Amino acid sequence: MRMRRYQDLGKGSGVDAYCIGDEMISVRFIDGTTYDYTYASTGRDNVEQMKELARAGRGLAHFIKHNVRGNFERQY
Repeated sequence: MRMRRYQDLGKGSGVDAYCIGDEMISVRFIDGTTYDYTYASTGRDNVEQMKELARAGRGLAHFIKHNVRGNFERQY
């Protein structure tokens, strides 16, 4: 899978790029750190909401900060 550039329509997001899988989303922040959020670590509803926000290009960093925070599967 390949990272797609996050549109950041709200301007000022900390998200740089994302990659969507069947039961997960990977999010790369502007500092270069990437987090994998999976159904198992974050919950299905949260992951699906994050996918929608990523595709829309708005609200992803805010959602992560206020809803999922450290509930990621892996950081690299």
